[in-house]
Amino acid sequence: MSEVVDHLAELTGFRDRDVMDVTLVSALRDLLEPRSVAIYRYIGEPGAERWLTRAHLRGDDAVATADPLWLEPDRLPLAAAFPQRLECMRSRTVLQWQQQPLADEAEAGPAPKSALDWINLFPIATERDVIGVLEIHSASRLKSKSQRMVSSVLRIYHNFQGLLDYSERDTLTGLLNRKTFEESFLKALSELSTLAQVVAADPQAGENDRRHENIHPQYFLGVIDIDHFKAVNDGFGHLIGDEVLLLLSRLMRSSFRFHDLLYRFGGEEFVVLMRCDEGVDAAHAFERLRHNTEQYAFPQVGRITVSIGFTQVRVGDSPAAAFERADKAVYHAKDNGRNQVHNHADLVSAGQMREVTQLSDMELF
Repeated sequence: MSEVVDHLAELTGFRDRDVMDVTLVSALRDLLEPRSVAIYRYIGEPGAERWLTRAHLRGDDAVATADPLWLEPDRLPLAAAFPQRLECMRSRTVLQWQQQPLADEAEAGPAPKSALDWINLFPIATERDVIGVLEIHSASRLKSKSQRMVSSVLRIYHNFQGLLDYSERDTLTGLLNRKTFEESFLKALSELSTLAQVVAADPQAGENDRRHENIHPQYFLGVIDIDHFKAVNDGFGHLIGDEVLLLLSRLMRSSFRFHDLLYRFGGEEFVVLMRCDEGVDAAHAFERLRHNTEQYAFPQVGRITVSIGFTQVRVGDSPAAAFERADKAVYHAKDNGRNQVHNHADLVSAGQMREVTQLSDMELF
């Protein structure tokens, strides 16, 4: 019992969700001693759903492995290829079965039962939905006592995730809130700095070397502002204004990728932090949101538009400096007719805006 308590204390000692997933699979490996344990998240657009590995740990692994969040979805396994996982999510029940040998293994003769994995699936849920599965491969069927222990650990994991959501998310829209922005920004900045050092040490990194795949990441920060939102509140009331904010947050979720970080900063102002290969990719994503918003019929209000400015995050940036550049681009959009998307760098290159001087974090936060 003390070992379980120790692992639970470690699990709830982190506020980083990536670390929590790794801690969860590490704890279950130590407690159950299975052949492997993994968390798979169900992602993707309807009809093209995929499985993203959040954490995977074999019995003799020193550290857990995971898929990068920015990995292109078409490189991930299709959800339909693992129907038992889908059934586990749909039924919200534990599933167990013994793995069948592959065709070539079957032709070689029957394998001893002890060599075949027992696969144990547990649904992973949030307050809103089932988002994935915990998959445990073991040498034998998990006993009822072990199943109850895993289910209990997952309930604690679920409850703690809910507490994180409560502290990190905007209560109206469910998007991340402003106070979580700086931590995410600094993590992105740390990655940029680390990889910049790798490239400086090896200028050929990334060229014909798959070990350095995605060695040149770029992050972009976008600021989104609803045009004439005060007129919505004044003309229709704050309840309808809140509905507009909620519906816009849903449009944002459908317009951006699952791993793009979406924030509500307050009022009608939203922020996006995304990882893209090129500025043109970021521009296309923001333009998609602008178009989707313009085409959407908001109940009672009708049509609304948004003005968007974005900037590339630079090595050595501060959250305030990057935000200020994107915000300047938003004001340029509003001053020139609204319902537009502008890249701060393009505006500077065109002579329509001067470079913003570096700001301290205290000016924004």
